[in-house]
Amino acid sequence: MPATLQQNPLKQDQVIHTHLRGHDLTFHTTWGLFSPREIDAGTQLLLKHLNLGEESALLDIGCGYGPLGVAMAAECPQAAVHMVDKDFVAVEYAQANARRNGCDNAQAYLSNGLSHVLDTARFSTVVSNIPAKVGKEMLSILLQDVHAHLLPGGQFVVVTINGLRQYMKRNFNEVFGNYQKIKQGKDYTISRCVKEA
Repeated sequence: MPATLQQNPLKQDQVIHTHLRGHDLTFHTTWGLFSPREIDAGTQLLLKHLNLGEESALLDIGCGYGPLGVAMAAECPQAAVHMVDKDFVAVEYAQANARRNGCDNAQAYLSNGLSHVLDTARFSTVVSNIPAKVGKEMLSILLQDVHAHLLPGGQFVVVTINGLRQYMKRNFNEVFGNYQKIKQGKDYTISRCVKEA
């Protein structure tokens, strides 16, 4: 067969077999999505230090191919898990990965931040692996929207590069009135705020 007709190996899915929060999970991903070779260190740190209780509904903002959302869905089968991303390829992979791992309580859909999350939706936990270049305008929109969609007592937990830690602290305090540094590693910080009742 001519080389031009052969399947380009770079177009084949990358497959990641991993163990997250007590569950063996398999993720398919592809080039062009964030961290296609492995679950990135920031996501792993967030999952290691995320405290989940009796969750009712969870939201993963900027879900990529779904490691945060699928791991939460596997741990909290009683909860509805929403995974949103502005990249349609990420959404397709996240949805397929939820099905692949038997997480029928998770759904992925297109949304720029929370722009396509129903106004009436309320979450007990919202998580995000916030990009280093998020931009202050988008972050401001994101924080205001998350505050509006959190249940009283609900938490917003994010992972950022260490360079954004003070920036997140200022913004969490401004919008939520509180900030907690959960963990600071070599490269990443886990930050948390709570919607006060």
